[in-house]
Amino acid sequence: MSNELIINSTQEGSRIALLRDKRLVEFHHDNDANKFKVGDIYLGTVKKIVSGLNAAFIDIGYEKDAFLHYLDLGPQVESLNKYTKNALTSKHISGGLSNFKLQKDIDKLGKMNQVLTKGQKILVQVVKEPISTKGPRLTCELSIAGRYMVLVPFSNAINISKKIADGEERKRLMRLISSIKPENFGVIIRTVAKTKNVGELDKDLRNLVESWKSGIQKLHTAQPRDKVIGEISRASSMLRDILNESFDSLVTDDQQIHDEIKTYLNKIAPDKEGILKMYSGKAKLFEAYGIEKQVKSLFGQSVSLPKGGYLIIEHTEALHVIDVNSGNKSNAGDDQEATATAVNMEAAKEIARQLRLRDMGGIIVIDFIDMRKAENKKSLYQYMKEVMADDRAKHTVLPITKFGLMQITRQRVRPEMNIVTREACPSCNGTGKVTPTILVSDQIEKNLEFVLSSQNQKNITIALHPFLHAYFTKGVFSKRWKWYRKFNTWVKMEKDSSLGLSDYVFYNKQGEEIEMEA
Repeated sequence: MSNELIINSTQEGSRIALLRDKRLVEFHHDNDANKFKVGDIYLGTVKKIVSGLNAAFIDIGYEKDAFLHYLDLGPQVESLNKYTKNALTSKHISGGLSNFKLQKDIDKLGKMNQVLTKGQKILVQVVKEPISTKGPRLTCELSIAGRYMVLVPFSNAINISKKIADGEERKRLMRLISSIKPENFGVIIRTVAKTKNVGELDKDLRNLVESWKSGIQKLHTAQPRDKVIGEISRASSMLRDILNESFDSLVTDDQQIHDEIKTYLNKIAPDKEGILKMYSGKAKLFEAYGIEKQVKSLFGQSVSLPKGGYLIIEHTEALHVIDVNSGNKSNAGDDQEATATAVNMEAAKEIARQLRLRDMGGIIVIDFIDMRKAENKKSLYQYMKEVMADDRAKHTVLPITKFGLMQITRQRVRPEMNIVTREACPSCNGTGKVTPTILVSDQIEKNLEFVLSSQNQKNITIALHPFLHAYFTKGVFSKRWKWYRKFNTWVKMEKDSSLGLSDYVFYNKQGEEIEMEA
């Protein structure tokens, strides 16, 4: 099984696609301007304490104050507050905790106003990004994630992933981490740490401690709302979490991203530097890897299944509903149960993929095709758990109810990925008044003449839909050849299936879009 990470740079940020055997399984937008990512640590200010909710609202710079519940303070919040106060007032605090005396744990059943006061400066970490009308969700139990472990300041506990079941391996890891862990730092050992030697674990731990120390040193000059410790880029964090032996390709079309990832790979896995490639093909990166077409076909309200069935996916504020339909498959006679089971199994695999693709969270209700036999329902439930096993988000799958519904809860920490796949009519732009599409050729030629003659531009590139591309380029004496004879310059043309049927975009030799009049 091959895993490929494809990173396309755009004006709005990066588009990141994770392919498994050439099939799209995760899709993300990493907008550089997007703040308040999960894992970011901010210096916040307590704006309001709400006794009824036993919570506080914290100003970290978002348009709405972020939410911090008492249960998210963590038992050692007093230690955090004392250390933060010292770091804000003294430049001699380096970030080490070996000489710091931990404070007494707070009462689990206490009240928020016993711990925080209005106007107080506090270090907080984003655990849920702003979603819909809600601001970020925060915690004071700070943690910094690495490749093999998670560092937890103001704690001395060592916890090991439950997925490491081997008793001897658990003891080995416990002994290793106990011997290298700094004082007053807790560690959570991740599943990928299994079988790793002390050198690799020590390197990862030292990197995490260094991240903490550099963040604390920023506090000396930090202002409220400042980000103190930032989560790495989305691409790098995905690499950190999923990089393994089956990962065989990492392609980007941006030099800055290439250099950033190369540095990160050299830091966490130098042996994997060879999988990183800089794309230099003529076609757009997502076009070359067939991703654009997959995005268009996978994010609509209706999603087709390979053998004729289809899914209908509806989104509401409270939950997501997925309806499974058999399509043109026969439901008659003795084959009805077998057909329903086969379609449901196929649908389960696609649903698991859709949950990751769209990053759907909260409650998901699935209406499978009715099955009569209890063993078929049980098999479907087990299969759904299997195909959901690779999902890195926390989730719970419940058995099928007597009404034929399956319920899944999935952790929601960032806004759902939602891509508009329905295109406005290229002729009328949704007005219902149709302009003859044959005029597009005249429009392009008119704009081309203006750009080449009036603006005196050179090395022009036109991006257009594959159908239009074929119209202008096919044949010995094609339209493009006639332009060459007329304007005495060769015009480059690129296929771009993300454009509408008769849409087109002009680019100059620097790759910048040239604005055109309608």
